[in-house]
This record gives sequence, structure tokens and C-alpha cells, in this order.
Amino acid sequence: MNPARPTAAQAHSEQATQHRTLADVAVALDAPLTGDGQIEIGEIVHPRMATHETDLAFVMDQGAVAALDDSPVRAAVVADGIDIPEDRLAGVIRVANARYALAILLDIFDKPVHAAAGIHPSAVVDPSATLGDGVSVGPLAYIGPGAAVGSGTVIMAQVTVGAGARIGADSLLHPGARVGERVIVGDRAIIQHNASIGADGFSYVTPSEASFEQAKWRTDKVTVQNQAIRRINSIGTVVLGNDVEVGANAAIDRANLGATVIGDGTKIDNLVMIGHNNRIGSNCLISGHVGISGSCRIGDRVVLAGRAGIADHVSVGDDAVVGAGAGVWRDVDDKQIVAGYPALPKSEAIKRETNIGGIGRMIRDLGDLKRRIAALEKK
Repeated sequence: MNPARPTAAQAHSEQATQHRTLADVAVALDAPLTGDGQIEIGEIVHPRMATHETDLAFVMDQGAVAALDDSPVRAAVVADGIDIPEDRLAGVIRVANARYALAILLDIFDKPVHAAAGIHPSAVVDPSATLGDGVSVGPLAYIGPGAAVGSGTVIMAQVTVGAGARIGADSLLHPGARVGERVIVGDRAIIQHNASIGADGFSYVTPSEASFEQAKWRTDKVTVQNQAIRRINSIGTVVLGNDVEVGANAAIDRANLGATVIGDGTKIDNLVMIGHNNRIGSNCLISGHVGISGSCRIGDRVVLAGRAGIADHVSVGDDAVVGAGAGVWRDVDDKQIVAGYPALPKSEAIKRETNIGGIGRMIRDLGDLKRRIAALEKK
């Protein structure tokens, strides 16, 4: 069922013995090289961390240049605009977009997780589950009845894949990840440690009006009591597209009906909460501590910065950006940038914060004016 494939340790061994030159790196980056392209390259490092002449220094800012003075490196990848003393290095690759180049470099010098071929003896794989070619299942992992795991996928220690779940090809589930029953995960997904995909949604109802319903109206006082709180079952699922990444301890709840959907290429940071019935578009960036309430619609290529909160039933348009800590309680238009709590268009939010910052000065001016008026009245 699981033909042998190289372990991560073997992959590291092969990487260590691979002959890689500076010219090879320049080709991979599609970037110009000056100097000796035949310099042998071992590891990519920050100049301060270099210990060997085969290390490749990555110089992203001018402040890192000074570290080259005490470094044994002979070659570097350098961001455009950074000045390097002449004759300090035997070979230099220049890149226009340093961060994008770093992403490529870290793929070239990747250090794969340790994942032995086949199924660990302590893992539990239901006989009705289907595993593709080259799947690795780690210690104490569980794959439930009718589940399917695509070829080349790595299931690490203590991962749970529920009954009827589908995991695509070439995915990586880190230790402790939980994939619930009937959840669908696309190809090349990365699910980090202890993430939860497919827990029940936080969905409850009372026979008569509840306090949380009354609070939505323009009232300052609760006049009802929550009685007989009843759960609304979550019998739907979660669908993750291809190339989705989910951070450590993030939680994506299943829908009451249908599916909570995460589009292709979307990246979700650690400790993100995505509620039930949400539909999130493709290529979104959702930063740490973001909370998205239920039944929201998030467009394509949306950026939600850290600790932003989205109220239930809100729509955020394509290409919109929500600032850190913003509280979004009404719809956001396509390409709009909002910030603040409650969230406003960025220019209005800045104006509001500026005005708030001036309140102290205004109070002092009013106090001074009051004293001057009192003095005039006394005269």
C-alpha cells in the first residue's frame, strides 16, 4: 500500500552531498551574478550566523553588511541598493525583491520534516481507509473509516483524520492536527500543530428572544433571560482548497448545513478562529488572532491583519485590507482599506484617532479659557 520512499533523514543526507554552486543559485533566482559562479554553496545564513566559507550570506538590509567583516563567507545574495565593499566577496547575486528571493532560497535549501516511509506500527488506520502511493503515517496517528489520503502526503505523529475525510496529494499534517469527519482538504495543504479543522460551530438558540439577540437592538438594558439554550447541530463540513495553509492552534468550524469553505492559496496564521458557514476566497492572508464570526463572506485576495474581528453576516470585498485590531461590523467594499474600532475607511480612522489625541489639549485650552473669563468677570 505504501511503497518505500526516502525518509527525511535520507533527504538531508542527499542534500548534504549535493553539489550546488553559486551559479546554480543564480539560475534558480533568475538573477544576475557577478564574480565566481563556481563557488560551492552549502547553507544559506544571515551574515552574523556564518561559520564556513561555503555558507551563502543573505544580505537584506544595509545593517547586515557590517557582519560580513567577521564572516568567512565568500558569496552572498544581496538586495538591490545595498552597498558591499569591493573585493569583500568573490561572488554576488543581486535581487530586486529580497523577500521574494528569500522564499525561493528557502525552498532551494529546504530541510524536510522527519517522516519515515509507510505506516508506523503504533498508528491506527481503518481497513476501509485509502492511502495513496508514498503516504507516510506517523506514530499514534489515526485515520478513520472511509477516509482517503492522497499520494505523497505526510501524516505526522498523533494526527487525527476522521471518518470519510479526504486529504489531497502532497499535503503535510503536523503533529496533533485534527481533521474532522467528512472534511475535505485539497492538494499541497499544510496544517500546523494542533490545528482543528471541522469542529462544531458555536451555534445556539432559545425558544424565545435571547439576551444576545436583544443586544443587537438599540437598547442599553437586557430585559429577557436566556432559558433552555439549545444547540444547533453542525452536520455540514469544511472544504479547504489547494495550497491552503493553516497555522498552529487555528480553528475552522464546520457549517450547520453545507460547508465552511476556504479558497485556493489562502494562508491562515496561528490562533485564528473561523466560525461556521463562512466562505473565504482565494489567496487571502489571515493573520494571527483574527476572529471571523459565522456566515461571513470574505472575497478573494483579502488581507486581515492581526487581531482583526469580523462580525457575523458581514461581507468583505475582493482585495480589501482590514487593519490590525480593527472591528468590522458592516460590509467592506472591494479594494477598500479599513482600520480602527469600530472599523472605518482608513482616512476617516486616522482623522478620528487624531481628533481623540487632541482632546487633552482641548480640555487644557478650555480650562485656560475658563480661568481667563473668570478673571475678566472679577474685574
